[in-house]
Amino acid sequence: MPQLTGTDLHVSDLCFGGNVFGWTADEPTSFALLDRFLDATPSTVGAFVDTAESYGDGASEKILGSWMAERGMRDRVVVATKASPAKKEHPLSAAEIRTAAEGSLRNLRVDTIDLYYAHYDDETTPLEETLTAFDELVRAGKVRHIAASNYSAERLVEAVETSDRLGIARYVALQPHYNLMERSRYEGELRDVVAARGLGTLPYFGLALGFLTGKYRAGERIDSPRAARASRYVGEKGDRVLAALAEVGSAHGVTGAAVALRWLADQPTVVAPIASGRSVDQLADLLPMQDLVLTDEETKLLTDASDD
Repeated sequence: MPQLTGTDLHVSDLCFGGNVFGWTADEPTSFALLDRFLDATPSTVGAFVDTAESYGDGASEKILGSWMAERGMRDRVVVATKASPAKKEHPLSAAEIRTAAEGSLRNLRVDTIDLYYAHYDDETTPLEETLTAFDELVRAGKVRHIAASNYSAERLVEAVETSDRLGIARYVALQPHYNLMERSRYEGELRDVVAARGLGTLPYFGLALGFLTGKYRAGERIDSPRAARASRYVGEKGDRVLAALAEVGSAHGVTGAAVALRWLADQPTVVAPIASGRSVDQLADLLPMQDLVLTDEETKLLTDASDD
């Protein structure tokens, strides 16, 4: 099981995306999803769950917090959440970060957030102010580690160098958009920066908005709030990738979705991909990725199929 680079956090191979809580999964369904995910997570590591203050306007955090409290499972979960932009004028100002963190701590019903992200970069606020505010949270014991989401390579370098210069908490991870259908925006300069600066990667949209489950095909209509965006992957490249996933999945007796997540988890710098399901059956299709071992030939097949 992986360890988040630069931390003492040992986490599950899959990070469960809590964006569905209170959105496409009501509270009872969310509880069932979390129960199933925890059952599939070895007791030696933390069940890694990702949420944000903006998901469901706090509903996602509240559901996760209620589940941890009712089940008494706080010690079994590694909780990641984010300070989100919402409609804030300066979302990563010191004042906004403090307010966001306190709100998340209340929603989650915890004393400490394990991994706290800047959800999006905020170029209207000096990095010194943002990082100092995060450092204050770490020093106060309200946050264990900090991370960045949706940062450019240039801004990520600037942020890490600012923390190092000031001797304060630095980002330990990056959450980028990265999967078999979206490789170019991460592979290259951004990945090089992550590797050189000793960060870990936690990619979101690990299943390309559900496209890599194989349910989106030309001419088919799918009942999903993500259908319109996922359908953009339908085409020649998408067909190649889905065919490769089906071939590898068949060889292992697992779904193509599990194969896609395993390929992603095996990429350089990646700690754990983020993916979600809105039903226990959907989650069950993903969980085999944790024990799946791809051969070099299978990895190459998938990589070649997904080349632009």
